[in-house]
Amino acid sequence: MTARAFTMLCATSLVTSILAGPALAQAPTPWVLSPDMGYGYDASGKTFAYKMGTNNAKFLLKGAKKVPKNTLFFIGENGQLYMRSGPFLEDDGKFKFGPG
Repeated sequence: MTARAFTMLCATSLVTSILAGPALAQAPTPWVLSPDMGYGYDASGKTFAYKMGTNNAKFLLKGAKKVPKNTLFFIGENGQLYMRSGPFLEDDGKFKFGPG
């Protein structure tokens, strides 16, 4: 699995949890990722979670890239997963792209 695929999987999991909740404004919740799990976003747009081993960690990290801080993952109206780097919170801590 490539770093891009892993990043997309993580993003999809986050977006899915956000979209599954009510549309009302709510307090942000932490996104829980486990170090022994891999998260995938496949070519058809499905998301998966995989239990990972340690015997191929060097292969997994080869070509991987760190996700920059201040990165927002979301699904567009077309169902495509996107990521946007840069601030996504207002100065007062409110989500810039929220309702209202």
